[in-house]
Amino acid sequence: MPQYKVKVKWGKETYPDIEVNTDEPPMLFKAQLFALTGVQPERQKVMIKGVTLKDGDWDNFRIKRCIYGVTVLLMGSKEEDLPKEPVEKTVFVEDMNESELATALDLPAGLTNLGNTCYMNATVQCLKVVPELKEALQKFQGGVATAGNVLPAQSITAALRDLYSSMDKGNTVPPIVLLQVLHMAFPRFAEKNDHGGFSQQDANECWTEIIRMLQQKLPAKQLDGSTTEQFKSIIDQYFGGTFDVELKCVEAEEEPVSKSKEQFLQLSCFISQDVRYMFSGLKNKMQEQITKKSSSLDRDAVYVKTSKICRLPAYLTIQFVRFYYKEKESINAKILKDVKFPLDFDAFELCTPELQEKLAPMRAKFKANLGSNNSGYYTLQAVLTHRGRSSSSGHYVGWVRQSGDNWIKCDDDTISPVTTEDILKLSGGGDWHCAYVLLYGPRLLELTQSEEKMKTE
Repeated sequence: MPQYKVKVKWGKETYPDIEVNTDEPPMLFKAQLFALTGVQPERQKVMIKGVTLKDGDWDNFRIKRCIYGVTVLLMGSKEEDLPKEPVEKTVFVEDMNESELATALDLPAGLTNLGNTCYMNATVQCLKVVPELKEALQKFQGGVATAGNVLPAQSITAALRDLYSSMDKGNTVPPIVLLQVLHMAFPRFAEKNDHGGFSQQDANECWTEIIRMLQQKLPAKQLDGSTTEQFKSIIDQYFGGTFDVELKCVEAEEEPVSKSKEQFLQLSCFISQDVRYMFSGLKNKMQEQITKKSSSLDRDAVYVKTSKICRLPAYLTIQFVRFYYKEKESINAKILKDVKFPLDFDAFELCTPELQEKLAPMRAKFKANLGSNNSGYYTLQAVLTHRGRSSSSGHYVGWVRQSGDNWIKCDDDTISPVTTEDILKLSGGGDWHCAYVLLYGPRLLELTQSEEKMKTE
């Protein structure tokens, strides 16, 4: 892997020993410069001896032939240093391009596809619907690590914070810094295909790794000076649930039932021949047969594992297990079956009797409770879909609820409004987009005027 060190000069500032990897696109080098200087990549002009670096390749930028210690000149100003644009003349909707139309319709910012990075783009768009997560990211003080010091959790958390900040300005954003730190933290995401570009990756793996990094760096939200339920992380607090688990040996009735607790950050919906609805796939997974060593028989035996939810998170993530390894073709093949999912989901039947008892008073009239869901009622907030026949190919898209029944399709840099009917068509059954990861949020009743007044007094 060709790596070189250069000295970067930007105005009066000089940055020595900056690593350059010419196997990666030049945009990733510009991401490093952005992390150092705060100059957005699209505002950068990078030069060696009068030759300007292209965005797409290194062909004209003969860094390989330069001796160690060569100076690279960076020209460009931070956004806040630029003068404000003049007020533009009125533009009619029919004359607007896609970017202008998105702004006029108050559509969210899109994300540039940097070469098979739709899996990351879709993940970022879906997680952005969680206001508590965005608030926690805004409070995070760490920065993106540079100069070879990876610090995965810190760098990914800081990069996602900065990316959301840029997206809130309403323009299409190239997520190059997040991609770069994701590659450094998890080299498998940087794998190349036969054409030299980045290989397609699994979106749920990306989702899981980003959540795991945020879990290490974002503290739990506090109320009245104390952390609710003593959670260390806002991820555990808002995305984490708990199972009560029982294991019963089928082959030794006299063996006592073992009981334990398991934490989860997402539920799995397994798709079999008889599963036509999401609830069935979830329920089947929560009572399954497994093989483990029996202490009484001193050999492997069959057990029935029964899981019941004893703590519901505010945001419930559900993965449709659509991919399986096909040994003959050596690919993760896809189950295209149509599995219906609801816009409003009731998790009551998946819970322990004790939790059901706690949920009961709120099921007639429920209200917010910090971090957890105390009614069992959920409303769909985002859907991450895959279109294609295997996890290593095809295309990922994020579909997010904007407000009420208004939904947005986030297809990389193309952002467009869609209907509720479009969302319900994502259940599978063919080569159209199939739901892969669903994100449900707490379903809240609007307070009456008198209740709202009592709440603020």
